[in-house]
Amino acid sequence: MDDEEEEGEGSREEALKTLIEGLLQNSILELLVDNLSRLNEAEESDRQGVFHILGIFENILGFNAELSIQLVEKTVILDWVLKRIQSKAHDENQGYAAELLSILLQNNRPNRLKLIEKNGVEIILQVLSKYRRRDPSDADETEFMENVFDSLCSALAEVEVRKAFLDLEGVDLMVLMMKEKKQSRSRSIKVLDYAMSGQAGTVACETFVEALGLKSLFSTFMGKTKKKISPTASEDTAHSLGIVSSLFTNLPSDSPPRIRLLAKFVENNYEKVDKLLEIREAAQGRLNAVDREIEKERQEMQDSDDEEGGAVEEDLWYLRRLDNGLFTLQTVDYILAWIAMEDDGILTHIRQMLERKNKSLGDITKILEVYRDNVDVDQSKQDEGAPSQKEILENLIRFLAAV
Repeated sequence: MDDEEEEGEGSREEALKTLIEGLLQNSILELLVDNLSRLNEAEESDRQGVFHILGIFENILGFNAELSIQLVEKTVILDWVLKRIQSKAHDENQGYAAELLSILLQNNRPNRLKLIEKNGVEIILQVLSKYRRRDPSDADETEFMENVFDSLCSALAEVEVRKAFLDLEGVDLMVLMMKEKKQSRSRSIKVLDYAMSGQAGTVACETFVEALGLKSLFSTFMGKTKKKISPTASEDTAHSLGIVSSLFTNLPSDSPPRIRLLAKFVENNYEKVDKLLEIREAAQGRLNAVDREIEKERQEMQDSDDEEGGAVEEDLWYLRRLDNGLFTLQTVDYILAWIAMEDDGILTHIRQMLERKNKSLGDITKILEVYRDNVDVDQSKQDEGAPSQKEILENLIRFLAAV
């Protein structure tokens, strides 16, 4: 099943499909999980057996990801995996179990809800807590830690998981990890970005400020955590921006947490505003480069009269622009618009700094208009009385146009 040679790819896939269907008809998933529970990993042969069974699961799910729901529904695999990742000593099979957990929780709401039933959120937080004060011992354990973090990030897409995460003081644990200068720091920032996003993240945002998360967040944002540039620096910046964006979306107007957040942008002569503008300039440079490429491709398409392919390409071009600076620009400009609207001193400072680069508030408005026009319909899901993301963007655009 793990023969990945390209020769005869079509016939190989057909044969593999037939094999897997035949195995499923003979209850392969249940049989393999039953065997997992019987094997004693203290014995080398059994340990190898566990490794190969996990490999079979990975291959089956790699061929058909939808089978992961069936696997969790019909077997006790989730119980086994959650128990296995708790082992005190790290080994290859523990790493494989964490990888399988992350696969089971990808894009699968039923499996994520099962995670709550099995106290899986609590188990994941307990497993991760050991990396608060120590780094993984080697590359394999680092991969294990990252797979457990990724599992949590996937699960946090569900409101029910977010509630469990909050009840178990997950936000507080992630803030503590942010304060420690360990490898888990970057992953904790990513988890917080996921937990605080959207209207379902409102309580997490308030908890984050109460747990004194702002200081550590802005230390990361300003790049003050390490003298040497971290390999995850750009990812940390992206998730830090995501957190700040969520804070402005979710913290109630004039509330103490929101006032504390805004004060961070005023202190030290608006240094954090300057940092936002610096990130903005770099993102704009990346976007300009890709826009030139896209314009060339658009011209070539017009010359060949390919109107049908044009509509498809427009969507692909937009995604390409997002990946090459536009997403960062949208997030930065969203934050800039909020802080400009809420503090006159910040508004004046932004205007002055933009003018030095021959830019204006109109440039921010243009980016926010593109953002508004492409807001996912799903983002319009909202609590009664709460504004949608589109409405928030409309208000920010209206403000910028009026000043």
